[in-house]
Amino acid sequence: MLRLTILYDNEACPGFTGSWGFSALLETGRETLLFDTGWDGTLLLKHMEKTGIDPACIDKLVLSHQHWDHIGGLPEILCANPGLTVYVPSSFSENLKREIKKRADLVEIKEAIKISDGIWSTGELGDKIKEQSLVLNTENGSYVLTGCAHPGIDAIMDAALFHGDIKGIIGGLHNSEKFERLEEMELIAAGHCTAHKEKIKSAFPSKYTETQAGMRFEFH
Repeated sequence: MLRLTILYDNEACPGFTGSWGFSALLETGRETLLFDTGWDGTLLLKHMEKTGIDPACIDKLVLSHQHWDHIGGLPEILCANPGLTVYVPSSFSENLKREIKKRADLVEIKEAIKISDGIWSTGELGDKIKEQSLVLNTENGSYVLTGCAHPGIDAIMDAALFHGDIKGIIGGLHNSEKFERLEEMELIAAGHCTAHKEKIKSAFPSKYTETQAGMRFEFH
């Protein structure tokens, strides 16, 4: 079983605070991984406390891309968990990579790579804004976790299909209006920077949900 908890998003469940940015926690039963950090590290740690997560127990941190609303909480996480392994697209600035190396083990991502059992990076995708997404393999198919999907849904899906049929996508879908690739999915959980939430909801009402901080998914 794979558990995914939204820790940071523009919208929030009761008891949580919405704030511009994104972060999600992945629990595999063997490892705990954090995907992005939102921009406010203090709020991220507060949400972790609410969901019973000790930041010191996180094994790996994956950063999707170098935008403030996805990496702003990085200093607080590294302070709470010294020696963490951090996976970043190789296009991150040299200065930022140098600073991360002072506090953590840094792994630079170019090609698709296994991050943990059942969890793969798509590799660094895109042109102007380079970004990595995660592919979550389960017994019943794969799910894609995105930060902002700047490279486009098509490019991300093409990379993810290497791991088999995609059953769902979770995260920011930016301003994409190409919804054809969503038709085959069973779950469309869109949030953060998704510009056309209402259009997606109208096109796929039975599959659509809006992500919120505090929301939890379990995949078997």
